[in-house]
Amino acid sequence: MTTTDPTVPATAAPASPSLDAEVRAELDAAVSQLAEGESRWAKMPIPARIALLGKVHSTVAAAADQWVDAAVRTKNLDPDSAYVGEEWISGPYIVLSSLLALQHTLGAIAQGKSPIADAKLGSAPGGRVSVPVLPANPYEALLLHGFSAEVWMKPGDSEKAVRASAGLGARTPTETDGVGLVLGAGNITSIPPLDVLYELIAHNRVALLKLNPVMDRMLAPYSAAFKPLIDLGLLRIVTGAGDVGGYLANHPGISHVHITGSAATHDVIVWGTGPGAATRRAAGTPLLTKPITSELGGVAPIIVLPGAWSKADLRYQAEHVVTQRLHNGGYNCIAGQIVVLSSQWPQRKAFLAELRSALARTPDRAPWYPGSDVRVGQASTSYPAAEKFGASGGRLLVDIHADDDASTLLTTEYFSPVLGVIELPGTGQAFLDTAVDTVNRDFVGTLGANILGMPSTIKSLGAGFENALAKLDYGTIAVNTWTALGFLTPGAPWGAFPGHSLDHVQSGIGVVHNALLLSETEKTIARGPFRPFPRSALHGEFALFPKPPWFVTARSAKKTGRLLAGFAAAPSWLKMPAIFISAFRA
Repeated sequence: MTTTDPTVPATAAPASPSLDAEVRAELDAAVSQLAEGESRWAKMPIPARIALLGKVHSTVAAAADQWVDAAVRTKNLDPDSAYVGEEWISGPYIVLSSLLALQHTLGAIAQGKSPIADAKLGSAPGGRVSVPVLPANPYEALLLHGFSAEVWMKPGDSEKAVRASAGLGARTPTETDGVGLVLGAGNITSIPPLDVLYELIAHNRVALLKLNPVMDRMLAPYSAAFKPLIDLGLLRIVTGAGDVGGYLANHPGISHVHITGSAATHDVIVWGTGPGAATRRAAGTPLLTKPITSELGGVAPIIVLPGAWSKADLRYQAEHVVTQRLHNGGYNCIAGQIVVLSSQWPQRKAFLAELRSALARTPDRAPWYPGSDVRVGQASTSYPAAEKFGASGGRLLVDIHADDDASTLLTTEYFSPVLGVIELPGTGQAFLDTAVDTVNRDFVGTLGANILGMPSTIKSLGAGFENALAKLDYGTIAVNTWTALGFLTPGAPWGAFPGHSLDHVQSGIGVVHNALLLSETEKTIARGPFRPFPRSALHGEFALFPKPPWFVTARSAKKTGRLLAGFAAAPSWLKMPAIFISAFRA
C-alpha cells in the first residue's frame, strides 16, 4: 500500500482487522491532509482555480509520455503496436481536453455568466431542452468534422432554468463538501483523474483516489501529472486491495464515495456480504450510509437498422461493431456486447459474414484484464455453439437463433471479447420500436446504446426516429458512432440513465465529466457519419472524417493518438495537417 506524502496526524476510522496499524495510520493521515486541503479550496476564488487547472494542464502534458508508457506496460502492449493509440486518446488526450473545457466553464462563471450563456439551445421530443456540446469550438469543428453531440435535459425544464442551473458547485465555491473517496477504474487510465476533477470542480470536494490494483503502475505518472493538486492537499492517491477501499469508504473523514466498477462491487460496499446483505437490502438499511455515486457498465446494445447497404458499408460497419467490442481488449464498461438485427433484413447473412471477417483480421492482443479467460469460458459454457476467433480462440461470437435462450447473454456483462447477435422481427419503424422496447426491458444496464443506419433510412423514419431516441433509457446514445464519443466529449455528462436506486443500481447513480456543469441532465445523443471520408462526400454526407483513429483496425492509430494528445496540450491550427495526414493513413 502506497500513499502520496502521508505525514499529517489524522482522525482514525474504526479498526479493520485486515489492515495493519501502519497502513491504517497512513490512510488516516491522507484523510487528515485532505481535510486541511478542503479549507484551502474553500478560500480559493474562481480565478485562482482557473490558474490552478492551467498548472495541472501543463503537468499532465509533461507527464503524458510517462503516463502512456505505464499504461502500455499495464496492458502488456507491444510499444510499437497501433493499439498504443488507444492509450493516448483514452488517457492524456481526453484529460487535457477536459482541463481546457473546465477552465472555459470557470471563466464564464468568474464573469458572472452561465457556462452556456452563449449556447444556442434546442428542443427534443417530450418537451426536452437540448444543449449542444460537440463541437465546442472551431478546433473540434474541424478535427471531428461530421460528428456532433447534444445533451437532452429532463422533460419540463425551461431554457431559462437550464441556463441558470448550469455551474453546479462552482457557483458557490466557498461551500465545500468534505473529502470524497474515488474508487478508481481498472481499465481506462483517464477515468480516475476525470472523476477526481469532477469531485473537485462540480461538487467542491477534495479527493482521495484509491487506485484499482490493476492500475498500480499509474501511481507515479498520476502523481507527476497532478502534482499541483497534491501539493495543495486537494488530492491524495493511494493503492491497495479491497480492504483499503472498504476501510476508506467507512472512514468518518470521508463524506462521499464514488465508484467506477461493477454492480457487484458496488453492492458489496453498500450492502455488505453474506446472508446479512440480503436482509439489509430487503429492510432498506445499507451498511454504507453516506452518499455514493457510481458508474457501473452494463450490456450495451448495437441496433442495426435494415437498409440497402453497399459491400463497403457492410465492411466498414462490421469493423465499427468489432471496435465497439474489442477496443481496449474488450475491457470497457461501454463495450458494445449485443448486435440487434432484423430477421427480415435481406443482408443479415452478408453483414454477419463481414462481422466474422473483421473479428478474424483484427490484430490479436493478449488478454490483460484479470478474469478475462474465466468469463470467456463461462460464455462458452452457456453457449457451446459460440464461434471462436483470434490466435488463441479468445474472441467469441454468439449468434442467437430463434430457439436459443438469450437471457444469459442479455443479463451478463462479460467484460471480455464476447460479442452476441440477436434478431427481432420487423423493418423500418416497427423494427426500431421493437428493438427499443427489447433493450429497455431485457438488457442489463443503462449506460449506453448504439444505433447504426443509413442516413436515408433514418431520414425516412422522420420524427419516429427522434421519438425512439427519447424512449431509449440510456445515459448516452450514439447514432452512427460509438457511445465512447460521448465519453471523449468533455461537455457531455457520462453516466447511467437517471433514476436508479441503491437496491437496483443497474449502471449507476449520478454523472461525471460534464465540463459545462449542467444540472438535471437525462441523456447525451452523439451522432456521426455513416461512412468515412471520402465515401461520405460521394454519398451526400457532409463529413470530412476518415476512418476514426479509435477503430481497432486503424493502422496509424499510435501516431494519430499521440498527435491528438500533443494538440490538446497546446492547441494550434498549425498542428492540424499532421493529424489529418496521419489519420488518413489509418
